[in-house]
Amino acid sequence: MAHHGPPSLTLTTHQKDHRRMTDIPSPTGVNERRGPLRPGQRVQLKDAKGRLNTITLTEGGQFHSYQGVLHHDDLIGGPDGVVARNSAGHEYQVLRPLISDFVLSMPRGATVVYPKDSGQIVQMADIFPGARVVEAGVGSGGLSISLLRAVGDAGELHSYERREEFADVARANVQTFFGGEHPAWQIHLGDAQEEMTAVHEPGSVDRVVLDMLAPWECLDAVATVLAPGGVWINYVATATQLSRVAEAIREDGRFTQTEASETMVRGWHLDGLAVRPDHRMVAHTGFLLVCRRLATGQEALALKKRSKVSEFKAVDVEAWQPEDESRWTPQALGERPVTDKKARKAAREAASMEQRGARRHLADTDPGEGPAAAADPTAPVEPVDPADL
Repeated sequence: MAHHGPPSLTLTTHQKDHRRMTDIPSPTGVNERRGPLRPGQRVQLKDAKGRLNTITLTEGGQFHSYQGVLHHDDLIGGPDGVVARNSAGHEYQVLRPLISDFVLSMPRGATVVYPKDSGQIVQMADIFPGARVVEAGVGSGGLSISLLRAVGDAGELHSYERREEFADVARANVQTFFGGEHPAWQIHLGDAQEEMTAVHEPGSVDRVVLDMLAPWECLDAVATVLAPGGVWINYVATATQLSRVAEAIREDGRFTQTEASETMVRGWHLDGLAVRPDHRMVAHTGFLLVCRRLATGQEALALKKRSKVSEFKAVDVEAWQPEDESRWTPQALGERPVTDKKARKAAREAASMEQRGARRHLADTDPGEGPAAAADPTAPVEPVDPADL
């Protein structure tokens, strides 16, 4: 019997793949994660003893070690995941670094947020594709990379940083990882407490992520720009900071009860029947404190508590929450200060790594530029400022 209904709309697997490839643009950075190895890309070399080295591929480049020389040209154009031999016959496992590897090996000015913490931040803050996110305290850009991955090209990430040197390091690292500028990212120089309300309309931000010395100073700004139900997550290094920001949020009344946590990662040794925890682990790096914005005019739910056997005294409060803001310094909290010299050096390293990737991208897109010219190892090197030595 002839079928007189509407034509079938079922697509074959080939048609679905073709439509997916032609109609939907590739997300930013996807070409850096697949295909043959190309000049300007970072690769991770692992030797037989498990030692890791991360290099940037350049045409004519060489990786030297006491074990011999490995030529970059032997890797360029080949697949990811090969085992290559150097001039002395020593083998290296060659892989593109994962995001966790990249963050820990990239040039840095300030201390990076470890992958175990950035992963928790993305999950606990519910960073979703298309989200509008505010980040304060960019540092070297490690957390920015994870946030950009989560919001995607359709989202927005506004990052605030006080120090221009740190912003330069972060910008170069992000561009190196994604193979160019990310359309969702804007970096602002200045104080987040002042700039946040000037850039964003009230209630227009979905998520706020603060990695800074005194996050309680941004409480009013966060409450203004964060939408009802939006998530505010703080990353702090010490219990003193954790306690102060938690009490400031509780006293403010415009947010839900806070939840605090830390993440520790312990690997395991696996060798036949010898199965045991590793002797080393990534333990405390920082605390995460999460809360959500309540609707205007609403108050946080008062939770019932057991009666306390003992009460704190006024002298305890004074010692626990000093009013002298000058006491809240990185040195007082045990953080190592980052000198201008170190920040400038990290900025140069990050910019150099990003420029090698940019030359490779230019060679891929401009037929008039040959690959050798785009990644010329004899190109002049930017002179070093003697003050930085």
